[in-house]
Amino acid sequence: MQVAIYFFICVDLSLALFEEPALFPLPFLATSIAEVLCLIAFFGRLVHFAKVTPQMVFWKDTKNICIMVTIALTLIDLIIYGSLEAVNIHSVRWSRALRPVFLINFPESRQIRRTFRSIRNTLPDILYVFLLFMFSVLIFSLMALKLLGDRGLRTVEGLPYFTNILEIAFELYVLVTTANSPDVMMPAYNFNWWYSLYFITYIIINTYIFMSVFLAVVYNNYRKHLKNEIRKLAYLKRHKMMEAFNILKVKVGSEFVVMEARWRRLARTVMPHISSPHLELLLRISDEGQKGYVDKMNFLRLADLLNIQVVTMNIKRHPLEEWMPWVYQSSASLLIQRMVRHRIFVWVYDIIILINAIFIALDEKNPFISYAEWLFLSLYIIEILLKLYTYEPRAYFGKKQFWNWFDMLIIVAALVATVANTTIQSASKYNSQQVLDIVLILRILRLLRVIVSIQRFRLIVTTLINIGPTILTFGGLILVVYYVFAIIGMEAFHGKVRFFDPNFTTPDALVCGNPALKDSAFARDRYCKNNFNDLASSFIVLMELTVVNQWHILADGFALVTHQAAKLYFISFHVVVVILIVNIFIAFILEAFFMAYSLEKSEVETAIERKIQELGVGIQEEEMHDGKLVDNMDAKDSGFSGDDGDKQRKALKGLYFRIASKKYRTVDALLQQMFESEIAPEDEGPPLDEILNFSPSDIYPKVPNFENSA
Repeated sequence: MQVAIYFFICVDLSLALFEEPALFPLPFLATSIAEVLCLIAFFGRLVHFAKVTPQMVFWKDTKNICIMVTIALTLIDLIIYGSLEAVNIHSVRWSRALRPVFLINFPESRQIRRTFRSIRNTLPDILYVFLLFMFSVLIFSLMALKLLGDRGLRTVEGLPYFTNILEIAFELYVLVTTANSPDVMMPAYNFNWWYSLYFITYIIINTYIFMSVFLAVVYNNYRKHLKNEIRKLAYLKRHKMMEAFNILKVKVGSEFVVMEARWRRLARTVMPHISSPHLELLLRISDEGQKGYVDKMNFLRLADLLNIQVVTMNIKRHPLEEWMPWVYQSSASLLIQRMVRHRIFVWVYDIIILINAIFIALDEKNPFISYAEWLFLSLYIIEILLKLYTYEPRAYFGKKQFWNWFDMLIIVAALVATVANTTIQSASKYNSQQVLDIVLILRILRLLRVIVSIQRFRLIVTTLINIGPTILTFGGLILVVYYVFAIIGMEAFHGKVRFFDPNFTTPDALVCGNPALKDSAFARDRYCKNNFNDLASSFIVLMELTVVNQWHILADGFALVTHQAAKLYFISFHVVVVILIVNIFIAFILEAFFMAYSLEKSEVETAIERKIQELGVGIQEEEMHDGKLVDNMDAKDSGFSGDDGDKQRKALKGLYFRIASKKYRTVDALLQQMFESEIAPEDEGPPLDEILNFSPSDIYPKVPNFENSA
């Protein structure tokens, strides 16, 4: 059902590519039929949801109301637009801007809704800062009008300088983004250098102070509301676990407990695919004294136990050790294995990669450089073969061995591409530039392997992997905002600016197909391809506006071909995306990195690791990074060194456990762990109604002093 809904959402959003103004034009009948089919699918999903939801709950849910209203409005717009098109009257498809409503409001998109909630919660506080900021801009605009308006100054284009209050306000707003600095200052600065103090003061106050305050307010509110949401989830989880305990409990002596058999059935029901050794390990943790039952305290952390990824490791012998033990265990073979497992082996290949980087930067046409590439490729192939000889192949290419797979794929692809390129060049005079480009890219990608060898690099990459899913959520948020602004932009500006081939020198080509752009910076800089004539071009323009460099030239250009009020569109986009969404994204990145650098293992993880070691079936995470683990891991993560390592490797047989690496923890789990560490194990939490009505202000003391603030 989820796949079907996402498919129809993608189809619905992609219709803008085929509707006028279209990148790939299709008749209105075809796109309208596709849209009606999507609306039927959305309505069907809504009916299905209503069937399995209590009626009162369904009708109180604003998401369902939003979807129904959007479906109705879209159908009305389709009928009106189709009727007017039938009599050759062009109208506006305003309902297209509502399409992201489906992406946001279906239950499957809860993460995007959560991000929108963060924005909504941040708005009240940021609004006051924004009003104060705009007041500052207007005060400086009035000062500029009085100081410079009557001086008879002119811009580079020969236009009057700072004579219109609205133009001044716009130029000063742009100056906050530094996009028109120092151009906007130069006429006044050329007239008298004292005027530069006015602009310096303005930049310090509005660019450096106010923009920093924006980030501080956004970050503070984001963190406050996020912590409130996580706190609510943590207490709700504990409340549910209490309810489950009360249903399953029986009295043994003076205390209520859950019997072992019932606990097993519950764990199996919740996680049907859990392995028997893993389940037995969790039971040993929950029933420390082997009494045959689980007490209340241990039962309440069952959800946490099941959430923590425990990796079951099956230590296997190398196939060559089984087939040819006399060869694999010979002194020469053991020497090779010890060399490959040694840290120096990794360092040698890191140096080879860095030398390879120098050769990549040199001239490819030099025959010596070309032959050297074959040498480096041969060395990398030898490295892979030596590792496969030393480490158990199935473990070496395990699911979680990303860098091993990366090494192999890059080297094999580079080998194939290099051979293909050499074959093409030797077969004829034709040189395939595309194949050569692929070879060069693959060679450069090999340099990424250096990241694994440096601990700090690994930590940064691990954090980026952790926040990957949430970055995708922000990507969904950006897609929604871009889509709405792109649709509005296409309706307002399509056809106003046209792109001509750079070789065209006709008068139309020089002014982007619109005489209003004559002598403008927009036409002079040949920005003609920055237009809203289709969805793809609109997205590129919006990306340029997000970067903010030269965004005022784009705004001025579209204002010239329509109306000066068009600048409000570009200012609105800057406020929503750059000031609000980008700052929330920065706040999230800051929070994620703070957690990655500072968060220790949770109490439950520590309990699991302690029990693993007590049972004698443990492999420590620290040992993996120090290079002391078994021979089924990459040398960068594991591998014994010396005779002691060989003895330990021979002693390990059967199943072993370890806690999964931090890189497999989600940011949500880390946030929840951060708050739950503050809740005492015996704290059952407040009543359900109070939990549901938690407010961010409840987190902080009403009358702060040193003790309660600490």
